[in-house]
Amino acid sequence: MPKGVVVITGPTATGKTKLGIELAKKFDGEVISADSMQLYKYMDIGTATPDAEEMEGIPHHMLSIIEPREDYSVSLYVEAAAACVDDVIARGKMPIIVGGTGLYIDSLLSGRGFMGGDAALREKFSQQYDEEGGEAMLRLLAEVDSDSAQRLHANDKKRIVRALEVYHATGKSITQHNIETQSMPPRYNSCKIALSFEDRADLYNRIDRRVDLMMEMGLVAEVEKLISMGVDEKSTAMQAIGYKEIVLALRGECSMEEAVETVKRESRRYAKRQLSWLSSKKDVNWIRWKKQPDLDWARQLSTSFMENNGIITEADKK
Repeated sequence: MPKGVVVITGPTATGKTKLGIELAKKFDGEVISADSMQLYKYMDIGTATPDAEEMEGIPHHMLSIIEPREDYSVSLYVEAAAACVDDVIARGKMPIIVGGTGLYIDSLLSGRGFMGGDAALREKFSQQYDEEGGEAMLRLLAEVDSDSAQRLHANDKKRIVRALEVYHATGKSITQHNIETQSMPPRYNSCKIALSFEDRADLYNRIDRRVDLMMEMGLVAEVEKLISMGVDEKSTAMQAIGYKEIVLALRGECSMEEAVETVKRESRRYAKRQLSWLSSKKDVNWIRWKKQPDLDWARQLSTSFMENNGIITEADKK
């Protein structure tokens, strides 16, 4: 039986998908996605969701499971992804978590609990926010959770509504709820492997090339299809990098060339934020490519990391 999980993470366009598949082939594994945008259906090009050919026969989970009109939370992700991981382990296979959404990965591994949603309360406070405004809702929140009220901005509707929902459902402030759940032991023993490039310029060039390829593959048509389906331009899905910029171009607010350059710039900025998040982690094993990914070398190095972290034994390597 597997002795834990392997995580392949890192900035966008660093080869996470390919390395995850290589390790899955080597260790009889299955991939569980940790990408907040690959959850959405009909958004394959702009999110670089692997197709059947790229998966090479390896089972993948948590891909294209929700409609683009839906919102999705960390708690829903953890509930569903943990069920996938547990099922993979129960079948004696290796769970390989692949993705760059740091909050999803941290929450899945940490064992942190989440209060289930109360749709009625959420709808009540959401409507109240729309009617009375953020400042009034912050004052209401301050009466039961002054810490959160001081931390949040009046425009942060989602977190204000969530904090009020948690308090009225549990009698506890969201601050107290978070403290209690964050003290839980880790859900899984893990080996975290992060991918990047020795030269940041090589990463940025790779990101730019990926955006160009997405345009060649039909990203504009993909966005047009979402719009024709009636997906709200303000929805979470349509706020993804690559989608909101194309929407602006289609509305005539900028040229398509300008939109593409913005997608590249925002993708590079996102990669920089991903690197900053990973750099703060003490338990990350780094693989830094030179000019191009070297999968044979990465597979060998990853195997050593997995052995050192107790995920596999010498016998598993054969």
